[in-house]
Amino acid sequence: MITIFAQRISSARKMAGLSMDQLAILSGLSKNSISRYENGIMKPDSSNLVKLSKALNVKVDYLFRKSTVELSEVAFRKKAKLGSKTIDSIKYRVIDRLEKYLELENILSVDNHFTNPIATIQVIDFVDLELAAERLRESWSLGLNPISSVIEMLEDNFIKVVEVDEPLEFDGLSAFVDNRIPVIVVNKNFPIERKRFTLLHELGHLLLSLDKRFIDKEIESACHRFAGAILIPRVKLISELGLSRKPIYLQELAELQKEWGISIQAIMYRARDLEIISQSKLTSFYFEIRKNVRLKKQVDESRYCAAEASYRFNKLLYKGLAQELISFSKASVLSSQSVNALKTSLNFI
Repeated sequence: MITIFAQRISSARKMAGLSMDQLAILSGLSKNSISRYENGIMKPDSSNLVKLSKALNVKVDYLFRKSTVELSEVAFRKKAKLGSKTIDSIKYRVIDRLEKYLELENILSVDNHFTNPIATIQVIDFVDLELAAERLRESWSLGLNPISSVIEMLEDNFIKVVEVDEPLEFDGLSAFVDNRIPVIVVNKNFPIERKRFTLLHELGHLLLSLDKRFIDKEIESACHRFAGAILIPRVKLISELGLSRKPIYLQELAELQKEWGISIQAIMYRARDLEIISQSKLTSFYFEIRKNVRLKKQVDESRYCAAEASYRFNKLLYKGLAQELISFSKASVLSSQSVNALKTSLNFI
């Protein structure tokens, strides 16, 4: 039991974004004691256990419950100034969320078996990326239509999506739980087009079988192109803009953004990738945005209007409550809210 406790006290501290010194101050315990707890040398008495759980904002039973989730093949997208403490906090909060998510699915006997529909496509060049995107759309019965909700599409295809409230320096991460269940984490504070693009970029990290010769920069470029190809298929963008264009009106791009849920900037990159426009045209576009405040304002204000949020966990939670498969106290633990708050939020019919 002490080994489990040692692991969980360390996880809870990192999840809270605390150093040992900070936890010592909040709990009123010594740093040496906390170090001994985390190294499995000793465990606290009941009084100190309560102090730790309050300081860490977790229930006491969390500290003695074996972790059921291990993340593998983690791809983490962030700005350089996002510190290691924040990275650890995000990672362990995601693990905590996934533990509850998978426990809820297990209680409800929900199938979470995932199959990668593009696993057999070896990506060597950009042609393969377009093929992979087309194959995925076909396998998931998306046709050539705009995707109204990327999150709903992913969750319908057995991919866990976790939204986190983080500074904009954090983009997202992708990983597998126990090497079999794919999960994508995205910053809920992003503009909607950026959130949709990031989700599909991370999907690329999960699903694409990239040539081993790809360096990091090429891997990121490949995932970018894959995301753009999923959002707006090649044949559709060519249909909209033609095989070759020189002048393009901002209003054209704004309408495409509103219809397809892909940013104007990403549309221009996609047009460059498909050789509809030249690299010099793309460069001049970004130059104009930087120097022309009015133009930049127009680009920033043109938005895709549909909702893009994850509802699946809550729907499963309410289903479990309605079918009396879980109690309100269990639902409270799984949803990280009080029983009263949970009951207040529900309307019985």
